Amino acid sequence: MSDHLLERHENGVAWLTLNRPERLNALTDDMLDGLLAVMQRLSADRETGCVVLSGAGRGFSAGGDVKGMAAGSHQDDTLEGRTQSLRSRMEVSRIVHEMPKPVIAMIRGPAAGASLSIALACDMRIASETALITTGFAQVALSGDFGGSWFLTRLVGPAKAKELYMTAARLGAEEALALGILNRVVADDALEEETTALAESLAAGPRITLAYMKQTLNGAVTASLSETLDMEARNHSRSGLTEDHLEAAKAFVEKRKPAFSGR
Repeated sequence: MSDHLLERHENGVAWLTLNRPERLNALTDDMLDGLLAVMQRLSADRETGCVVLSGAGRGFSAGGDVKGMAAGSHQDDTLEGRTQSLRSRMEVSRIVHEMPKPVIAMIRGPAAGASLSIALACDMRIASETALITTGFAQVALSGDFGGSWFLTRLVGPAKAKELYMTAARLGAEEALALGILNRVVADDALEEETTALAESLAAGPRITLAYMKQTLNGAVTASLSETLDMEARNHSRSGLTEDHLEAAKAFVEKRKPAFSGR
């Protein structure tokens, strides 16, 4: 893996760190290719129960590499070629959103542009008081990528999403929390501790059930009530056949904490 994307594993949690702190972790094609590959691998990794995505240094990520854009590195590409190349890398947002395990974005400092879109694709976002949230696309005359328009519209509604895209407004942590963009805001020096506690708790949970839960909740965003009831009935019944469900039921009766095995 590139030095610009770091990976470590601990207590069932995969920690991925965007690692270009001198450039506020601005995304490069190599970083995005690496992120896509590792998310695909972790999606099927039985040892991983939760994934945390973060940025090195003082920021999550400034988004796309604007200096590279200014240099015109893609100037000679055809429209079709540029579109296909971008679309293939944008699959990272779909995989993060659909992978059968929880994904947490841990945000310190700026989260902008494409990096914000990827953070929005995560299941939860925990931020420090230093977090600065902005779509940022309008500032560089780009319309937006990596699914941010889809995720943000569902989080804050179409009118607010249009405002945040068209004005490139900069939101502090508390304002983003109030809008529902962030799940939690904590003190900067407590960010890693709080995120670790949540991630390890999820990783130690009933992993098959959490996968079904994520599938159902994702589907409920666009499904009808009848379709959602069908999904609930199917996934609830599947969860009931797991060893973890039986263990949880026994633990409840015996008044003890369940020991989940992920089976």
